[in-house]
Amino acid sequence: MRRSEFQRAVEAEFGSRGPALTVDLVLPELGGRTADEALAAGAAPREVWRALCAAADVPPERWYGVGRLDPRQR
Repeated sequence: MRRSEFQRAVEAEFGSRGPALTVDLVLPELGGRTADEALAAGAAPREVWRALCAAADVPPERWYGVGRLDPRQR
């Protein structure tokens, strides 16, 4: 997952709440950092996405594939 895919996934899953979650929600799986802090520190976007999904109770079936562009849209 690329950073751009992470951003699209956050937007698709959380809508207007997304930016607040990435800035404010502390993720224990990432050493007590927020998603934005973890990404800035070099954490892999996929790892951050999974931690964010787990903390926000996103059903596991929605953890994969989100944020990816449809190849026909490129």
